[in-house]
Amino acid sequence: MRVLLKLLLDCDPDAAWRALQSPTAFREVALPWLDFHSDEPGGFPTTWGSEHRVRVRALGAFTVGTQAIRLDTLRSTDPREQSTRILHDSGGGTGGMLAAIPHLDHRMAIAPDPAGPDEHGRLRTLYRDQLIVRAGALTPIAWYGFWAFWQWRGVRLRRLAPTWAYDPEVRERDDEPDAAQDPATRTQAVQTGAADR
Repeated sequence: MRVLLKLLLDCDPDAAWRALQSPTAFREVALPWLDFHSDEPGGFPTTWGSEHRVRVRALGAFTVGTQAIRLDTLRSTDPREQSTRILHDSGGGTGGMLAAIPHLDHRMAIAPDPAGPDEHGRLRTLYRDQLIVRAGALTPIAWYGFWAFWQWRGVRLRRLAPTWAYDPEVRERDDEPDAAQDPATRTQAVQTGAADR
């Protein structure tokens, strides 16, 4: 059974693509219903590697199982979607209640908004998400749970996407060429710039 999302995210496709590869964004999207804790010796990396084992906690109260996240990147074979990037998770549950779903097929596709840039020149992201659930006789029950959680993911993705696009402003002081040479002046300039934000 399939669970689907199709959203427009208020950030550019590169920012959305970076967020998909971030364990921090992965956890933020699931909170507060689920949280993930790394089962790897070094904890979560800055960006996902090829495989990572996690413990899944519900409502911050109890562990529902363990899961392997196994990621690879794909490109669409449709010539009309040459700009589409796909992150594919083929992992699955490895322990606890999640062991009932040992194989996942989860694909997250990132593409530029087909409508193009908005009136301010900002390009948004078309986000498509497909999860195929196979849990034997438990599939219908699992599907309802995943469907409800995926709706929450959609809400969180929309809410968090604008924060992914944040790039700190860089100020250049061309009118004071000597300021860059004097460390005291440089520190003052940085502090002044920070106070203005």
